[in-house]
Amino acid sequence: MHSAPSYSAPPREPLSNRLKSLFFNSPLDALVTLVCLFVFSYLIYSIVDWAFLSSVWRAEDEATCRETDGACWSVIDARHRIIFFGLFPYEEHWRSTVACVVMILTMIASCVSWFWTTVRLGVLWIAGFGLFYILMHGGIFGLSVITPERWGGLALTIFIFAAVSIIGMPLSVLLALGRRSKLPVIARLIGLLIDFVRSLPLLTILFTAAVITPFLLPGWLLGDKLYRVIAGFALFFACYQAENIRAGLQSIPSGQDEAGLTLGLNYWQRVSRIQLPQAFRNSLPAIVNQFVITFKETSIVTIVGFFEILASGAAAYGTGVWTVHYIEVYVFIGLIYFIFVFSLSRYGAHLEKKLRVGHA
Repeated sequence: MHSAPSYSAPPREPLSNRLKSLFFNSPLDALVTLVCLFVFSYLIYSIVDWAFLSSVWRAEDEATCRETDGACWSVIDARHRIIFFGLFPYEEHWRSTVACVVMILTMIASCVSWFWTTVRLGVLWIAGFGLFYILMHGGIFGLSVITPERWGGLALTIFIFAAVSIIGMPLSVLLALGRRSKLPVIARLIGLLIDFVRSLPLLTILFTAAVITPFLLPGWLLGDKLYRVIAGFALFFACYQAENIRAGLQSIPSGQDEAGLTLGLNYWQRVSRIQLPQAFRNSLPAIVNQFVITFKETSIVTIVGFFEILASGAAAYGTGVWTVHYIEVYVFIGLIYFIFVFSLSRYGAHLEKKLRVGHA
């Protein structure tokens, strides 16, 4: 008997040959490549020189920074407390620091698979957020009361993001399930609510919660302006996230729900054990992307009068002798946003690979 012929993949072309064919295939290609390399190298060198080589990292006063053409990072050294803590009392900055560490550790812990049950994840976030709020607000354990209008900086940004996530995520699940309800009245009303909220800019919702709501509700129902803004923000987040989850639910074959019925599972057992786990897996990229967008959109609250990290940065360079060094402040704040957003997006990519989202 003759064995079947074996086929081997053709040898790969050497890297040098591929680079030559891509970038130096003709005199014009070579010229364009060299010009682009020169411009790119010049930009990289200029950035490195400005940020590191010719920069001033610590100076007793702003006058020292005028003697160099590089960045004046001394503004961060001199004004970092305003950026991180805003209007929070100086002698209580330790509370804001510990609160931020607690919330960041809570976010990191929630990425550990051991916490991936409804009860464990709920207890983790409630405990972490509760401790965060106690440290920020005080009033117990001998801590002085610091009202929300005095919060600011990075701590306020993290507080808004965490509160919106805690309120908005369970609400988004309920909205997604409600829109798929077999009762037409419930499905249409929730669908109308979702479409209405999604048709409005976030700024409109925040402005309504902060400014318009006091004219419509009785005084005992108003609460603090920050909490009203968070409630409006959470509703906006939930409506967008509900559509992501609904898309994941629609991708599940109907036979799986029918199989759950034959096993005697009730509605909530089928939802919690069959539908939602697969819906979260199928719509994972969109869900993570919505969290990324939400963290960046926390900067919008400065328009309705809150002193989050972006407004704190403006105050850091807007007073005193540091006015001309606003670029350094915004680069520093941009780096903070980058750390949070990049970490979240990389974790989402890790989950996609681990759960093989998009693979057969």
